[in-house]
Amino acid sequence: MDKVPFKGVIAYPITPFDNNENVDIPLFKKQVERLVSAGTHGIAPLGSTGVMPYLNDTEKEAITEATMQQVAGRVPTLVGVSNLTTERTIYHAKFAEKAGATAVMIIPMSYWKLTDDEIVQHYDAVASKISIPIMAYNNPATGGVDMSPALLKRLLEIPNVTMIKESTGDIQRMHYLRKELGDEAAFFNGSNPLALSAFSAGARGWCTASSNLIPELNIALYDAIQGNDLKTAQRIFYKQIDLLKFIEAKGLPRSIKAGLDILGVGGGDFKSPLKPLNENEIAKLDSILSAIEGEVYQH
Repeated sequence: MDKVPFKGVIAYPITPFDNNENVDIPLFKKQVERLVSAGTHGIAPLGSTGVMPYLNDTEKEAITEATMQQVAGRVPTLVGVSNLTTERTIYHAKFAEKAGATAVMIIPMSYWKLTDDEIVQHYDAVASKISIPIMAYNNPATGGVDMSPALLKRLLEIPNVTMIKESTGDIQRMHYLRKELGDEAAFFNGSNPLALSAFSAGARGWCTASSNLIPELNIALYDAIQGNDLKTAQRIFYKQIDLLKFIEAKGLPRSIKAGLDILGVGGGDFKSPLKPLNENEIAKLDSILSAIEGEVYQH
């Protein structure tokens, strides 16, 4: 097992629906192909962008299988398998492994506030049933649970919990993780506006939905960091910061779908209760993308 099979830009596809709120698999595959062809370094279906909590088991399985078919081993895959119960999380983790996923991502989801011991036991139970790596995902804004650095350190003691996705938006926490866990700690940034800062704090990669709209700029930022060219990295980052802030503020599924429509790719429809951006928001996104478009190839 490659304990940390990811680096660079990990792209999060949306889950498109048809106008009857059924998953649109052909459109999903088209979107995944765009992400792979653009050169992103990994594909991560069934994240927040893919509205994973809104999908039933059959839909999750269809998206997982469609991802494996389309990616066809060209880049590693990271499948979201989180669920309220440990039993269902294990079910989806085993399904993802059997389908060919490189790794799975788990965020502790809870109606009741979970204790640290409950969270550790949850991850440990899932880890004991699969042999592929697990990325522990910390995003209190969506999961309702904020995993402290001390808790994350405990999770990394579980043999195949080998990666952390940190999405609190707290850059100090990333520095702390690097300091506490050492240079070998594999943590990934999930907060788009912090992309540059997170790389400087030692993030191994950037988990982002923005690759659906600006993959070249995402990859160029990572390449500049790898080349230790901070000046270029800053310039490339500033080109995309307005978009990164917009999609974070307006919600990733809504923003990415609208952006794909603007670009002529097609973002599909939603599953209720999610609804599209309003006309003013779409116009704002259009202007942001237009401003970026003329600069994309000037790095």
